[in-house]
Amino acid sequence: MADFGPYPPNMAPQSALIVRQTSGADHSVVPYTAEALSRIRQGPANPFKDEITSLKRKNVPTGYAEEMFLSEHSFRSQHRSIERGPNKIYLGGQAAKDEAARIRSKRQKKGEATVAEGDGAYVGPWAKYKQDEYEDLVEGEELGSDEEYEVEEEETIESGTLVPAAPQALERRKEAELEGSEMTAFEGSEQYDYQGRTYMHVPQDLNIDLWKEPGSVKNFIPKKQVHTWKGHTKQVTALRFFPSSGHLLLSASTDTTIKIWDSFHKRELLRTYSGHNKALSDVSFNPSGTQFLSASYDRKMKLWDTETGQCINRFETGAIPHVVRFNPSVEHSNEFLAGMSDKKIVQFDIRTREKVQEYDHHLAAVNTITFVDENRRFMTTSDDKSLRAWDYNIPVPIKYIAEPYMYPMTRASAHPSGKYVAYQSSDNNIFVYGATDKFRQNRKKVFKGHNNAGYSIDVSCSPDGQFVASGDSGGYVCFWDWKTCKMWHKFQASDSAVTCLEWHPQENSKVATAGLDGAIKYWD
Repeated sequence: MADFGPYPPNMAPQSALIVRQTSGADHSVVPYTAEALSRIRQGPANPFKDEITSLKRKNVPTGYAEEMFLSEHSFRSQHRSIERGPNKIYLGGQAAKDEAARIRSKRQKKGEATVAEGDGAYVGPWAKYKQDEYEDLVEGEELGSDEEYEVEEEETIESGTLVPAAPQALERRKEAELEGSEMTAFEGSEQYDYQGRTYMHVPQDLNIDLWKEPGSVKNFIPKKQVHTWKGHTKQVTALRFFPSSGHLLLSASTDTTIKIWDSFHKRELLRTYSGHNKALSDVSFNPSGTQFLSASYDRKMKLWDTETGQCINRFETGAIPHVVRFNPSVEHSNEFLAGMSDKKIVQFDIRTREKVQEYDHHLAAVNTITFVDENRRFMTTSDDKSLRAWDYNIPVPIKYIAEPYMYPMTRASAHPSGKYVAYQSSDNNIFVYGATDKFRQNRKKVFKGHNNAGYSIDVSCSPDGQFVASGDSGGYVCFWDWKTCKMWHKFQASDSAVTCLEWHPQENSKVATAGLDGAIKYWD
């Protein structure tokens, strides 16, 4: 009820105008203003709210607006509708159908359900729309994906038009690639000793016999750090001791270089091998140690002479090699296997540079290759969460293991007994599989207690088969007892993830570790 007193409503002074509203026991009197006119006149008043501020309108001139969550799918759908324009949104009949077909033609193919990765892989409802324009990469920036765009031909700008590079220029570039841009430098203090021998000579002036059979002495758990090798500027991706003697240590890094270090005497950097233009993924010695293979994300595999640093051969298939392994047998010592990103395992002959065999049954990138059964067979794992066993030179798997609970197995280590292979699984476990005819999982042997999810972390069995060691994403190094599967020891080795670990083949308590910080640490 409004009481205007003696003044008419259109002439009353502002100070005399009031509005009286009764709601329950509330007889509040407020100024007769524009806010009061817009007040909702129903329900009881809120006693905890200021009367004046409650009369104000909400946050926009036309009403009240609230924040809401809009999914990416809904936003893209509405965005595409707006991009079509008002004259296209409400098209009817054949015009609307044509417009819908044009939109669908820009979408990626859904693929086949039987393909897990690569060309034609199943994407289903997650198929993307093709972009008309792509951002130009800044000079020196690398592509984020493994599968980079292949540059088929160079182009030059002449009079405002793009012209293909001359055939002569392409020929010169191909010749330069064949010749290679490999470089090496000896960085030790002395290249030859007093008898003219290089670092390839196994030292005999030590208090340890480096010629004995690896694993012939009992191993112990290391307790303290005895040395640090610093030379790599980025993450170390692989560590390999020289076969049998272990007097040299080979390391590969994402800084595109390979280095070889002295394990005894001065423990210095001996030689640097440079020839790749992208990060290294793996290295592998041949059985005698005179040569080694390197695999890189530049899609190339190179064979190096360990002593001189000369690049002997180059191999490539067009895909990225993830793992390379020489055949340890004497009969096939001139052949090696490479697990590729395109799901294939290829077998090369280092003498002819020819592809001898191809094993193509995995559904995703290959992670590990392990020779078993006196090198007559080998076992492989892949990102397709499976394990396969093969007879050497026969491209049909003899065993296929893929269980619903399995995770990708990223690293492997053969047990010295030859009966088992330990696999680093991506669910923070180490599983053991038989390496004989049945290739079954040994469910009694599971090693737990470390974290490795998200990283490819090495697992390594001690030369006498008594211990299993692994790195950790938190910077630890963990040791388990092989028989009881209980964790024996665990110590902090780095502030970042430890991804590489290798037991010394001769010394009974020496272990080399490396990881994301680029430093190689030696433990005893």
